Amino acid sequence: MTATSKPQAPSLSLTGKERTFAPDDIIVTKTDLGGRITYANDVFLSISALTEEQALGQPHSLIRHPHMPKCVFRLLWETIKDGREIFAYVLNRATTGDHYWVLAHVTPTFDAKGAVTGYHSNRRVPKPEVISGLIKPLYDQLYQIEQSHGGGPASIQHSMAVLNDTVRQKASDYESFIFSTNP
Repeated sequence: MTATSKPQAPSLSLTGKERTFAPDDIIVTKTDLGGRITYANDVFLSISALTEEQALGQPHSLIRHPHMPKCVFRLLWETIKDGREIFAYVLNRATTGDHYWVLAHVTPTFDAKGAVTGYHSNRRVPKPEVISGLIKPLYDQLYQIEQSHGGGPASIQHSMAVLNDTVRQKASDYESFIFSTNP
């Protein structure tokens, strides 16, 4: 691998097994502006089945589940790059091929002059009934839309439109939608 090439997420088959962590545990990671992991706590390392050496310096997308809708990540990145925080449900994949759900709170990290220097994410266990009753069916629909439109930028626009319509039907904005699902 050259110094300019990006490490890729492992090419793993999916096991269909769900991993969990304790309701009072918090997954914590920090990244640089490019999304490369600069800090990972023990809960993250355990649930993702990574060592600290395997995690640090790697793109956070290392744990991206292939069925996670890209439009949610687009919304997340647009929000934090704009200097705002976001809460979002995320489906991740451990290096074992197992999956796990989180309710993520991602915030920009600022220096003393107010410039964004990286990102900080805390993740908690989401309520299972919210995942099974609302988020998983919605994400399955968004993922299918993206796949049916070829998976490129246009597909993300189609799935984003459906996400925005769903949010508008249930809440005034995305943040209100997330908080209405997890009071």
